[in-house]
Amino acid sequence: MALGLAGCSSQPESKQPHPTVTGPPIADKHQVDKQKDDISLLLAHYERWQGVPYRYGGTTKQGVDCSAYIQHVFRDSFAEILPRTTLQQAKQGVAVKRSELQTGDLVFFNVSRRTKHVGVYLEDGRFLHASTSKGVIISQLNNPYWKKRYWMSRRVQ
Repeated sequence: MALGLAGCSSQPESKQPHPTVTGPPIADKHQVDKQKDDISLLLAHYERWQGVPYRYGGTTKQGVDCSAYIQHVFRDSFAEILPRTTLQQAKQGVAVKRSELQTGDLVFFNVSRRTKHVGVYLEDGRFLHASTSKGVIISQLNNPYWKKRYWMSRRVQ
């Protein structure tokens, strides 16, 4: 709408070149605002769960596994219900290239031949998850351990 109105200006046209516009295009402003809101929601959730120990099959703050933690994140932050297991979560939404990750995307890893792991992407190569060794933490996708095991990403919201 704003673009249409700008084209109908009653001021005479300037002969000087248009200034360079910086920042996201107007069409992406809503998306940028949503990502900022989503990051705030995810970090607030992290503050409440940070350090909760990992427990296989766990679903509470006494101990939680990766897929149960992601269930909590999506339910509490986005009012989105996800399936219980990592493999079921890996079938949700649509595939996203690693280079196109956005805040709130699920990131999946092959940690062994039979074991999958899931986290939720924050920004700047960081993701939130329940680590088997450190509990609920934020990690870097480019950490050699995670980089080597990256499997895929999905967008569910």
